[in-house]
Amino acid sequence: MEQNLPELRDIHLPEGVSAFPPAYGWWVILGGILLLLLLTELFLIVRRKSKKRYALYLLAHVRQENAVAAALQMSEILRRICVYKYKEAAALYGQPWLDFLNRHAKIKLEGASARLLLDAPYMNPASPGYAPQDVETLRRFSAGWIGENL
Repeated sequence: MEQNLPELRDIHLPEGVSAFPPAYGWWVILGGILLLLLLTELFLIVRRKSKKRYALYLLAHVRQENAVAAALQMSEILRRICVYKYKEAAALYGQPWLDFLNRHAKIKLEGASARLLLDAPYMNPASPGYAPQDVETLRRFSAGWIGENL
């Protein structure tokens, strides 16, 4: 027995465990986290677009027979969006309201269409005085404003 002692090697420790590649469980956890982030982002995009889609739907269903009534409905739609997104704009009226809308739009609303938007809440819906192109200009402005701000 003493003769075999020189052939015996000393006790040695195995090599350390490598951190990479990670075990399958870590890949599953990483994939789950990435899937959760992707689904959250998708949910937020759909939610944002659905608000815009609904506002544009309301705008498309504004009746244009009466310019004042149509402008009043468009003003209400814009106000509802402002109450949702810009809390400070809820109390604005008159020229500050128009300035706020123009400040948040690429294309500015001016002239008779701007006057129609400002005066519509205070006018008799049966009163004439505004042309159909003023309502159409206001509609295009409103659609652009909704597209930019929602």
